[in-house]
Amino acid sequence: MTVEYCMARGFESKDVEYQQAERERSLARGPAIGNEQRAADSRRTAIELSLSRMRADMKKATVAAHRMMIERAIETLEAELASLS
Repeated sequence: MTVEYCMARGFESKDVEYQQAERERSLARGPAIGNEQRAADSRRTAIELSLSRMRADMKKATVAAHRMMIERAIETLEAELASLS
């Protein structure tokens, strides 16, 4: 009767394989963006969301004073968005 034992792979080989896989994943993602770029992207997204909300509010506004306030807010947001470009 022959008995064969399979041994588990060592911790070091698993760790090396994990490191290689992580490196491949990070290369596939592309270059990392810096904190400044991430903050600028976040700011741009926030302004775009605010702008879309103001435009939706404009469609619902019935009072002239409210419409004027929303128009000014839209102009301000558009100018701020243009300054980020």
